[in-house]
Amino acid sequence: MTAASPPPLLEIEHLVVAWPHPQRRKRQWAKAVNDLSLTIDPNHCLALVGESGCGKTTLARAILRLIPIHSGRILFAGRDLAQVSPATMRALRPQLQMVFQDPHASLNPRMRVGTIIGEGLRAHRLATDADLNEVVANWLIRVGLHPSDAQRFPHALSGGQQQRLCIARALALRPRLLICDEAVSSLDVSVQAQILSLLAELRRDLQLAMLFISHDLGVVRYIADQVAVMYLGHLVEVAPNDAFFAAPAHPYSRALLSAVPTLRPGPPPPTLVGEAPSLWSPPRGCPFHPRCPEAMEICHQQEPAWCTLGESHRVRCWRHDARPAEVDPSQGCASRQA
Repeated sequence: MTAASPPPLLEIEHLVVAWPHPQRRKRQWAKAVNDLSLTIDPNHCLALVGESGCGKTTLARAILRLIPIHSGRILFAGRDLAQVSPATMRALRPQLQMVFQDPHASLNPRMRVGTIIGEGLRAHRLATDADLNEVVANWLIRVGLHPSDAQRFPHALSGGQQQRLCIARALALRPRLLICDEAVSSLDVSVQAQILSLLAELRRDLQLAMLFISHDLGVVRYIADQVAVMYLGHLVEVAPNDAFFAAPAHPYSRALLSAVPTLRPGPPPPTLVGEAPSLWSPPRGCPFHPRCPEAMEICHQQEPAWCTLGESHRVRCWRHDARPAEVDPSQGCASRQA
């Protein structure tokens, strides 16, 4: 008998994040995150990929309750973050931490490095005043900095060192879920490799779950256990890492992979034509059909349901299964009848 798998750490069910039009009198909503359902298991890394403006950062901020949500549920360890009180949310914040894209913009230039790391520890009473300097020094060492850096200001650090500081600030609170929003995109390639190795090591040592948002599919292939593809506020494919890179099922996923530079000779692969539609006037049917080279008539009329291609591999595309499927709310996808 095999042991039952642990329940998901994070479950997002039918989440909608919408913004009202700032000028029109008649209320019109732009859905930056549209009926999105997703799960992240303990000790797993889920990579979220897609073009700029598809809603990746909005989703990350909604999970942390930094922005209001329109509808849906965000279950963290069984608790609905959309319903908890401010006091309860404050108590849960150490367990949900984020590393932002621009380390320089996310650091207070008037605070010294040691104060930046110690601020959260002091606010959540995770270290006493007597132990604070030692805890800060240990985290600086752990992320590849020197204890003497505690007396420096952020502007005195390089970009890579600033991102190491941001990682130390987040992990010092011992989170269960770490969200990395383009955490290496602003760094040099050599520094990217160092930060990725650091994140992989710390994730393994601290048994972290991670939501890793990135444009770089090479980075995703290295660090992720599972890949989710987002387009115009919708999820269109969720797959294990190996299955996604071996056989992406959605035309948009294939377009993203074809855009990755390669050293192989020959003409470049075809790229997507046009821009993503506006959130204020999304297309009817499949949101990708105006740019899809494989679109069929039904794609213009009706939004596809989720269908299952293999273990943990799901896709929303009429090319794979035009038959209705039974929705599985726990996975946010549909399972084909046997």
